[in-house]
Amino acid sequence: MRKRWIFPANPDSRAVSHIQDKLGLPDFLAGLLVNRGFDSAHEAEAYINPRLRALTPPEILPDIPEAVARLTAALHRKERIVIYGDYDVDGVTSLAILTRFLRAYGADPTGFLPHRVEEGYGLSELGVKRCIAEHSPQLLIAVDCGTNSINEIAELRRRGVDVIVLDHHEPGPSRPDCAALVNPKCGDSLHYLCSAGVVFKLAHAMLKASPVEGLDLRELLDLVAMATVADIVPLIGENRIFVSHGLRQMENSRWPGLRALQNVAGVGCPIRAGDIGFRMGPRINAAGRLGPANEALSLLLTDDSIEAHHLASTLDARNRERQALEKNVVRDAENWVETHFNPDLQTAIVAGSRDWHVGVIGVVAARLMRQYHRPAFVIGFDHQGSGKGSGRSIAGLPLVSLLDDCSEHLEKYGGHDMAAGITISESRLDSFREAFESASRSMATDEMLSPKLDLDCEVPLAEIGAPLLETLGQLEPFGNSNSRPLMVLRGVTPSSPPRVMKEKHLRIDFNSGRKRLSAVYFNAPVQEMPRPPWDIAFTLDWNNWQGRSEPQIQIVEVRSAE
Repeated sequence: MRKRWIFPANPDSRAVSHIQDKLGLPDFLAGLLVNRGFDSAHEAEAYINPRLRALTPPEILPDIPEAVARLTAALHRKERIVIYGDYDVDGVTSLAILTRFLRAYGADPTGFLPHRVEEGYGLSELGVKRCIAEHSPQLLIAVDCGTNSINEIAELRRRGVDVIVLDHHEPGPSRPDCAALVNPKCGDSLHYLCSAGVVFKLAHAMLKASPVEGLDLRELLDLVAMATVADIVPLIGENRIFVSHGLRQMENSRWPGLRALQNVAGVGCPIRAGDIGFRMGPRINAAGRLGPANEALSLLLTDDSIEAHHLASTLDARNRERQALEKNVVRDAENWVETHFNPDLQTAIVAGSRDWHVGVIGVVAARLMRQYHRPAFVIGFDHQGSGKGSGRSIAGLPLVSLLDDCSEHLEKYGGHDMAAGITISESRLDSFREAFESASRSMATDEMLSPKLDLDCEVPLAEIGAPLLETLGQLEPFGNSNSRPLMVLRGVTPSSPPRVMKEKHLRIDFNSGRKRLSAVYFNAPVQEMPRPPWDIAFTLDWNNWQGRSEPQIQIVEVRSAE
């Protein structure tokens, strides 16, 4: 869908001058910071130089004292501790962080991960039953799940198992009967944390209460950064601190599994957030998408370099399998949408099939959401008609609120504003589709449904080069809520005809004086490119090839010059 280009307002000149004077930043960078809401030198400096000492006391999270007390008692009594995680990057990584932390206290906790297809997400009835049968926990710590598992935690309590929940999902109207529910969304601040951030906060509180000689929490920050980026939570506040320091820690990681993962993913230094989001994270996710996620957990917990190399290679192969499977489901889902969905009349997409593997439905839902700029659910059904669905949404249409209005058609649901999961019977697919469409239409506005490009600034072709890219680097790490600056070139003409790559990408060259600039346009409308001259919306990044690094324009959209 063609997007509406939204040009930025001119930044407040006094705020720009103030930041320039205090921090010595270029006018270009100071203007970007002001337009992004940092209109004081103190805020801008904290943003550009995130410091660990700026982290808030962990006790501001709800139930942290109760969690510390119950966990301390379990360590003292040498109870059987089971950490029950989730099969995505945040869940697996959170489990690994807490396991390594508790080992430093002399404990030997057991990690448990549910099977995506057979047991479903989080503290499911089947998952809890298997966990109890295999491990007989006395204390179960649920990470990245559990906030709304009222019945499952009640069953654990009936069997004499205490539960601590470390989670970040949206809470429902009732609280589970647990020893502690540490979820920032149940409190007043830090709502943007992922579960790994919550686990790190608990570890910080534990270490303050019971110091352990030689235990340095900074060595765990690379794992926290991995989860924070991969879970696509906002890179603001303390998340920005975690990721900034975690990426640096990752370059000299203590953990053989992370080093092996970097190697198979072809990640070199400096490591950027995009390396996690597009290379490392998908390989961790691949294990849980196609089967048990235990290989991913073993990779993050092993201290043996040879085993780490073997596990990382296995995950790399799993990721290639996932890509092939995803390609087929994407093709089928796009064909279904083209036949059954009318963007002029409908507000939401709900598609389902028995042929779609539940391990890739979240990725496919995200793709449909971006392509059509609509909230989208993709559901995979088994041969008995039991379905698991994954949804992604656009700004202004929070999924959990929409699902509240459709709950009578669902067996189970939960998640965030922008991503959620459901369990549904195939017999209720049509009624759920109608209810979800109705709920979305009642909340949506024309503004929400109109895709747009929020542009950051206009840049002359002559100014694009390494110095500009190095200046932009001060805004890293980039990610959710801190996107790479989207810039505009006006009235440019390529120096030669665009070259088509793999039938759907374009390589385009531009000349500025004697300087040649290269641009790449992924998934370009190859047959529908307008006649030059063009206005180009683009981002700028390094292109690393055969030992050389040079700036490369990455085109987002092209229109006829205005």
